[in-house]
Amino acid sequence: MEGKPRHDATAQEALDAMDRMVALALVSQHDIAQRLGLNVTDLTCLGHVIGAGPRHLTAGDLAQHANVTTGAITGVINRLERAGYVSRQPDPSDRRRVRVVLDEHAAARVFAVYGPHYRRLAELAADYTPQETAVLADWFTRARQAMEESLDEIREPSSTGPDGPRP
Repeated sequence: MEGKPRHDATAQEALDAMDRMVALALVSQHDIAQRLGLNVTDLTCLGHVIGAGPRHLTAGDLAQHANVTTGAITGVINRLERAGYVSRQPDPSDRRRVRVVLDEHAAARVFAVYGPHYRRLAELAADYTPQETAVLADWFTRARQAMEESLDEIREPSSTGPDGPRP
């Protein structure tokens, strides 16, 4: 398979395009969350539950995937459970832990909203060769790692604040 002809681009052009896509994705996530009766954090966590499939994440796993505290994840799971998206089930290997399990009917509601979006992305992906797709996957994976490092730095207590060094 041969890829489509594409013009050369600079790293800055790629980063600018990424910034515009991320900005639109943030707005989109907010609107999708609202349509599903959730907030963005709850939607993000629900996405991780869906992505885990039959593995069924523990609350701790979910907190780690979503980059939130274990205390905050309790509230997220409570809200998702009240909204009918998930349930808690005892962990068969450790009865002190619970697994977060997706409700099948709720999954259909989520897929109904996300379906058209992912169909468009699949059509877009079909325009790329397997080698081009491998480059994209590598870039997204490595960019995510860089973003995680940046998030860790942002969350670190620092001797400098937004207005310069602290006394």
